[in-house]
Amino acid sequence: MDEVQATIKQQIEENPVILYMKGSPNAPQCGFSQRTSQAVMACGQRFAYVDVLANPEIRSGLPLYGNWPTFPQLWVKGELIGGCDIVMEMSESGELKPLLEGAAAKE
Repeated sequence: MDEVQATIKQQIEENPVILYMKGSPNAPQCGFSQRTSQAVMACGQRFAYVDVLANPEIRSGLPLYGNWPTFPQLWVKGELIGGCDIVMEMSESGELKPLLEGAAAKE
């Protein structure tokens, strides 16, 4: 499991904005992943994603890494922001876009 944790750490460190989700932003495999990816895409910033369905070792290891049991998971600048509910709340309140813009500006 150490190798998986190292892979997750590297992905999070190398991508200012990364979304762990079921499926892809253009073909999400669950409603929560769909809503979250749409909210992130609406902010207009580039982001990385990992399809946890295609990467079962990441799917099992990420909840341990971030101490967050469910997917999707949005990480910004190395910090876990949260899942669908939190991302949607931030999107609706206007907090999400400046957060992602700030992360993109530091690339």
